[in-house]
Amino acid sequence: MIVALVGFFILLLLIIIVRIPIAFAMGVVGFFGFAYLQGLGFDNLLEFRWTSALAMASNRVIDTAQEYSLSVIPLFILMGNLVTSSGLSQALYRASNAFLGHHRGGLSMATVVACGGFSAICGSSLATSATMAKVAMPPMRKYGYADSLATASIAAGGTLGILIPPSVILVIYGLLTETSIRELFAAGFLPGMLGILLYLGAVKFVVWRTPEAGPCGDKLDWKQRLEAMKGVWGVVILFTLVMGGIYLGVFTPTEAAGIGAGGAFIIALMRRSLSFGSLFLALTDTGRTSAMLFMVLIGALIFSDFINRAGLPADLLTFVSALDMSPMGVILVILGIYIVLGMVFESLSMMLLTVPIFFPLVQSMGFDLVWFGIVVVVVTEISLITPPVGMNVFVLSAVLRNVNPATIFKGVTPFWCADIVRLALIVFIPAIAMLLPEWLYR
Repeated sequence: MIVALVGFFILLLLIIIVRIPIAFAMGVVGFFGFAYLQGLGFDNLLEFRWTSALAMASNRVIDTAQEYSLSVIPLFILMGNLVTSSGLSQALYRASNAFLGHHRGGLSMATVVACGGFSAICGSSLATSATMAKVAMPPMRKYGYADSLATASIAAGGTLGILIPPSVILVIYGLLTETSIRELFAAGFLPGMLGILLYLGAVKFVVWRTPEAGPCGDKLDWKQRLEAMKGVWGVVILFTLVMGGIYLGVFTPTEAAGIGAGGAFIIALMRRSLSFGSLFLALTDTGRTSAMLFMVLIGALIFSDFINRAGLPADLLTFVSALDMSPMGVILVILGIYIVLGMVFESLSMMLLTVPIFFPLVQSMGFDLVWFGIVVVVVTEISLITPPVGMNVFVLSAVLRNVNPATIFKGVTPFWCADIVRLALIVFIPAIAMLLPEWLYR
């Protein structure tokens, strides 16, 4: 256990102080740690035998590159990029604004709902935040919304991208823990809808306290509302086709990702919004993002091999058993660790660092790994809007250069509290996450 903890703290040192990218930091620490545990010393590098560590690392690289199920990652990313290029984000915002915009704080509520709809076909929080910032911020400024409320609704709504299926992070969690991606997608749906409702409540709370922060917009008649709804047919068809096929067992998540990417391409062509330039950008961005995710995943798997070889999960279970804590008490401690880590790590790094350590412990205590996956993703969502890192906040401040990150962090506090409430509900009422997965097997 001591060797694993030393390796973990060296990893943190490399990431935070030396600023080495997490993929390489995890790979280096995992490689040398694994070699050390083979009974080899570092006192004489000339006599150092690298065979076992090199074999482990090369197998991880080759197996990951050849893993068929991992093709779901670039395909879902491509689907999100094509959807972004097709302009469906504007259509989603117009439709939600048509029904909610005339209420006090209605434009912020419309933003949250549009972020939820866009998340259902995108799967990336950062992409959702960046896209919706360009769509929703101009009308909110036009009606005199406070920057704190306007930006916070975008930042918080964007976090839904990693929970509402299809979610790339849920796919990676499923591959790390060998959990059914189909069940994870089913489990993420209701907590995602709960997140939308609680965020709407947060907007209501803000405008109740400060009415001038969110003035009412224009009220549209039913004819105009129905006209606005016509623009979202692509979202409804794509989500129904992809997720309906997965839930009903018509095709696998990998096949669904291919169908989704093809469907997004057809929708973009039908909307006449896809040029050769935008297609090239979508493909190159998909390649870059996929390469980054694969590098991080390979590094995490190498680090996971080191952690398991060091016996950290088993030693951690022994340590927890000696403390005589209840299983739920252990879960609460884990959640506290996640919230603290979320203050300094971005979401994917935090999940890849901790899941290999915590999931064997959680599994040994009898908790469902699908439920734990949803809990991990919800905590990861919280980290996206938690200072001082808060990746969604900094993405927004980069897109909206005249808004200070401190303004966004101030406005996001009610949404952060809503996330804590949602996390507590999911932890203490597991049926919220497990209802749909259990229905799948009836």
